[in-house]
Amino acid sequence: MLSFTAFRARNRAVSSLRSIATSAKPYRTTRSFLRHYASTTNAPPPVTKVEKLILDSIKATGPVSFATYMQTCLAHPTHGYYMDPEHPVFGSRGDFITSPEISQVFGELVAIWFLAQWQSAGSPSAIRLVELGPGRGTLMADVVRVITNLTAKLKPGLLKEIHLVETSKALREIQIEKLAPFRGQTGCAVEWHDDLDYIPSSPAFTMVVAHEFFDALPFYLIQKINDKEWREVRVASALTPLKDPRTESTEPLSTTETVPQGEHPDPESVYPRFRRALSPDPTAASIGTAVLSPRYENLAPGSLLEVSPTSYYKARQLATLLGSSKPKPAIENTQTPESNVPPNGGGCGLIIDYGDDKAFGNSFRAFKDHKIVDVFERPGQCDLTTNVDFALLREAMGDLVSSHGPLTQREFLIRMGISFRVSNLTKTQSEERKKAIVDAAERLMDPTGMGTEYKVLGFTSFRGERGEDGKLPPVYPF
Repeated sequence: MLSFTAFRARNRAVSSLRSIATSAKPYRTTRSFLRHYASTTNAPPPVTKVEKLILDSIKATGPVSFATYMQTCLAHPTHGYYMDPEHPVFGSRGDFITSPEISQVFGELVAIWFLAQWQSAGSPSAIRLVELGPGRGTLMADVVRVITNLTAKLKPGLLKEIHLVETSKALREIQIEKLAPFRGQTGCAVEWHDDLDYIPSSPAFTMVVAHEFFDALPFYLIQKINDKEWREVRVASALTPLKDPRTESTEPLSTTETVPQGEHPDPESVYPRFRRALSPDPTAASIGTAVLSPRYENLAPGSLLEVSPTSYYKARQLATLLGSSKPKPAIENTQTPESNVPPNGGGCGLIIDYGDDKAFGNSFRAFKDHKIVDVFERPGQCDLTTNVDFALLREAMGDLVSSHGPLTQREFLIRMGISFRVSNLTKTQSEERKKAIVDAAERLMDPTGMGTEYKVLGFTSFRGERGEDGKLPPVYPF
């Protein structure tokens, strides 16, 4: 338990980090170790539009944070990876493929979990669905299909609203087309939002899913230089020497040597064009992120840490969206912080992503054509991702909702009955189709791949009373 002083310090840090997280330009932010990979090309590729923007910024004001680098690469309004309609992004033609695109069973079991929580809450008369970073809309389409099919007779018109948090116009167009059949079938309203802040409170039971959303939120990279002090590691240009002689330059995020010729070499001749640089002085980010979690205090000097205040803030927003009631305190006549949670109908949610229940310092990586490449490879044309610190998300949501897990994706799917569902699906299929269904399910549960790389964190609005151990009742399958 945090002391009162530590609690106040953390809250002050959260307040300052919230401004950091929300003051950045409203680019889209929606991917798992900081590894060193060689460039995928022999000759230096041309300077990309995003690359030039970042190089110009560094030339004018100095090294930029990894948060700025990541956000600009992924979410620049016109040239960002998720914003440019020229990028296929998802599926076999894109740079990665997601679980819902592999098998419909994934979305079906997510929907079954939602319905189980709805029943546990007393089967409220209205529900609404919320998804963060819906991609192509495949997951939401599968969830809507299952919920409407299973409740059509007993609870017709149960689904009232669908809210999608998506800033990419190109992806919105794909989602509109994917969900069009269900809009007519269910008659429910479908709304798109740039941010969670725009989703209103509602008396409806809210079901939230965030699949591969948190792994692509911007992060700050900090390094502990002694027992008490942290410094920020930033992205610097590899084209020119660093202006501040006190700035310690680290090796590039690549096995490729960068040897600038002269003071101002031709950018086309140098690759990679960025390198890491340790800030000579504390920054707002290094001060604020270092106290975001008490877990960071015991890390040894020299430790690298990837911290995403945006992830902390988004997780807290999600909890607020669901937090219609407070748990009964373990000690009577005590209060929990933030008693001004807006009234709503409660709900449940799932966060499914790369990561684990711990912090990471070496997980930043890039994807291109389904392969991991250098994180400085063709900025704006590659997907970027970091592992999600699920413990930080639980800490962010802690006093507003009850969190469950995380479980590995494999454990979650097995406990939710994937074998039973696959067996039913394959009964009337041809041998070729049957094999495809089974292979897809096995890929989702692969113990050397997606089955363990992905984790599933559940969260629910508080129901029931605490037991003698101070804990709330468990929620299946966690």
